[in-house]
Amino acid sequence: MLLKLGKISKSYSKDRTILDQLDLDVKSGERIAIVGPSGSGKTTLLNLIGALDRPDSGKMYFENQDLSAFSDQQLASFRNEKIGFVFQLHHLLPQLTLLENILLPTLTNKKLQGKETMERAQKLINRMGLAEVAHQKPSELSGGECQRTAVARALINRPRLILADEPTGALDQKSAFNLTDLLVELNQEEGVSLIVVTHSMDVANKMDRIYRLENGKLVES
Repeated sequence: MLLKLGKISKSYSKDRTILDQLDLDVKSGERIAIVGPSGSGKTTLLNLIGALDRPDSGKMYFENQDLSAFSDQQLASFRNEKIGFVFQLHHLLPQLTLLENILLPTLTNKKLQGKETMERAQKLINRMGLAEVAHQKPSELSGGECQRTAVARALINRPRLILADEPTGALDQKSAFNLTDLLVELNQEEGVSLIVVTHSMDVANKMDRIYRLENGKLVES
């Protein structure tokens, strides 16, 4: 089991419980979609899984390691090594080229700042169909190209899990379909697990399992 959440709860006030003793198991290489209305806690759940926040109660295990026992510094290392993030807005740094943006997650680890990492970046650029724009800046790229760059950035450190929060939400229909197909192909090629939060059932139906977040709990469709 790659990821196991047991009785996870999260509240932002006494009157607002977002997640209520939520359970989830994710196997290595599995694709999961999480759907639900705005405000239901989907992004909160991704933030907890990605160790950007801590639950109020419950247990989270990643590769049989209890994340609640990790210090903040250990969680930061965990995020950088094990998790890749793709958001609705690509969050590329405008002053950097496409290639430089992809390499950003490697800057905190000197072991990753060598020839092998550069070859990995070039391989991802080619795989994303971005070779011709590798040295251009985000303002010179289309929305689809920026989002594919964000996917490459998420993969550069060879994570075990990709968390995608509405990754197609800002794209036109064709670009959204292309990005979804790309994520599925990369899941299969890289063996990386994928959790996608989405409002699009076209995206959700490409996953192995679909969960709906209702009343703080996940209900499998």
